[in-house]
Amino acid sequence: MNAEAPVHDGAADAPVRFDTKIAVLLREDLETWQRLNVTAFLVSGLGSQLPEVIGEPYEDADGVPYLPMFRQPVLVFEGAKETLTAAHSRALSRALPRALFTSDLFATGHDGANRAAVRAVGTDALDLVGLAVYGPRNAVDKVLKGARMHP
Repeated sequence: MNAEAPVHDGAADAPVRFDTKIAVLLREDLETWQRLNVTAFLVSGLGSQLPEVIGEPYEDADGVPYLPMFRQPVLVFEGAKETLTAAHSRALSRALPRALFTSDLFATGHDGANRAAVRAVGTDALDLVGLAVYGPRNAVDKVLKGARMHP
């Protein structure tokens, strides 16, 4: 997927409007620690495979370097279990880059166990608690139909 340049409104401090969207959809019944953990895991998947979502490295006034981060905001949404299932199906049908987190992953202890837990369940039976999606704004909006912004 080619990254398109963000659209500036002219002024240096004006908000930037991106042609793409990074979104995380969380199941509404998660505890706070689970929401944070799931969000962190999901966005790491996007950043590791989609170099166009990553900006330039940072550096403070003393020349100390910092890692680059996403070049655009990550929007976080929530919805019922059915909302996640529908969003997952729509993301698959549109072939959008995606990362998932299932309820089984709360009981695993390492990366290999995480992959094995997902691999053990068929697509339609996945107990989704989180989904991250990246793509054109319109397509991501359609995937997230029925979800609401996280409070």
